[in-house]
Amino acid sequence: MDQDDVDVLVVGLDSACRRVLETLFEAGETPTIERLLEAGTSGPLESQIPPWTASAWPSLYTGKNPGKHGVYDFLTFDGYDWDVVNATHVRERPVWELLAEHGLSSVVVNVPVTHPTREVEGALIPGMTAPEDPDCQPAGILEDVKADCGGYRIYPQSGPEPTGSIESYERTIELRGRAFRYLLERFSPDFGFLQFQVTDSVFHERPGDWEAIEAVYRAVDRELEAVLERADPRNVLLVSDHGMGEVTGQEFRVNEFFRDRGYVTVKSGGEGMPTWSRAWENDLLAGEDANGHEAGTLERAMAVAARVGITTQRVAGALEYVGLKEPIGRRMPNDLIRAASEQVDFPNSLAYVRSKSELGVRINLEGREPAGTVPREEYDEFRARLIEDLSAVETPAGEPMFDDVAPRERYFEGPHLEDAPDVVTVPAEFDNAIVASLDGERFADPVEPWNHKRTGIVAATGADLEENVTLAGATIFDIAPTICSLLSVPIDAGMDGSPLPVVDPSETRAYPAYDPDPIEATGDAVVEKRLSDLGYL
Repeated sequence: MDQDDVDVLVVGLDSACRRVLETLFEAGETPTIERLLEAGTSGPLESQIPPWTASAWPSLYTGKNPGKHGVYDFLTFDGYDWDVVNATHVRERPVWELLAEHGLSSVVVNVPVTHPTREVEGALIPGMTAPEDPDCQPAGILEDVKADCGGYRIYPQSGPEPTGSIESYERTIELRGRAFRYLLERFSPDFGFLQFQVTDSVFHERPGDWEAIEAVYRAVDRELEAVLERADPRNVLLVSDHGMGEVTGQEFRVNEFFRDRGYVTVKSGGEGMPTWSRAWENDLLAGEDANGHEAGTLERAMAVAARVGITTQRVAGALEYVGLKEPIGRRMPNDLIRAASEQVDFPNSLAYVRSKSELGVRINLEGREPAGTVPREEYDEFRARLIEDLSAVETPAGEPMFDDVAPRERYFEGPHLEDAPDVVTVPAEFDNAIVASLDGERFADPVEPWNHKRTGIVAATGADLEENVTLAGATIFDIAPTICSLLSVPIDAGMDGSPLPVVDPSETRAYPAYDPDPIEATGDAVVEKRLSDLGYL
């Protein structure tokens, strides 16, 4: 491959931020990343609301907010049904497709929410929310990658190493880098986009474990150094979709709060939306037949107990007191769990949180939801009441629970606004968290001691980039128009961001409406299991 074939290289480090990186720099663990930040211009990169992977990366690679591209969460909802999002839910043009319209080729590896893949000028191996061994572009390229690189995987637990082990992280990262370098040499692209997801996963699976965190970043640094040596890119952008940090505040169970106000109706008996992480834990231990059993004495007793208000949450507390929670809870069939768990009765409720990762409240609106209970003429008044109620919530320490509680229009605009939650909730400094579960109490210590923060990082260095300029105010919506400007491609007038001040903006143009593929179901149990393991579901 000729030197300088890659004009623009984007490296995505999921959840990277100054606080984490400075700790690694002080320990001397990541010299390549440190050199990139020092060689050019760097600064904070503000994420969107919600600052979570499945929505934020599409915002970054389209340059548009979720109201335009349509993805708000790891989940998409159709009435009371849900599915994991995939690339067909992204209803705006990815930047590499825009580049292709101008005759430029790309190699894209591991970017989330890019499966099912579309035809691309170059090569694309999808990332998170894709199944393991996905279809890639061009057809058959993944088999070539595996043959040349000694394998490939999207998720660390897909390998032979113990799940959550440092070895599984390191091997996944090594294969990622090898695959990208192979594709660079084979396709000689104008644009390259390589994303590392494990820099986020390690915080969810091994929170605060700096041995594992340092190992992950060391492995990423090694692969990045090898990529830079192979590609010799003219310009490099290092970006993250959000930050990461400790959560020391409170977990707020919004649906419990709504139950007290009469907005949420609760039911038991195996319907509704269960606590997925607990169900997945049982599936993992018991195999595919976790639910394949006949109703026995224990299940019937649990169902009766549920009808009189004895839930698995209360049972779990008693089991924990006598030291039996782990061995019993881990062997309980999933439909037994559902039979004894209180759940939101969505069709008969007025408002509820469906998914904690979309950071919002959905109203059960008449004419929109299949069994809507809130008349349309009362929508504005009811939503204002929800906002007022939630805005007044204080933690047990007397601090505001939220920095903002607002109508969705404050954060989103576009043709898919109707798919957004009706009310957006922004936890105070993201040191608090919301959950959708029903566990009796309104507040609890956070289940995840490390979680997403809104501020990530951006670094820009290269022959076509100005130095000594400030990047204050940069957002993830600015990355796609920056890529266009670096490659002298007209910026889509519908993009919500502007080129970073390190580059002269290219012209702005109104492009024809994007023609996305028909929406396909994801329906992949392995993907759902992975998202549950990481705490997103």
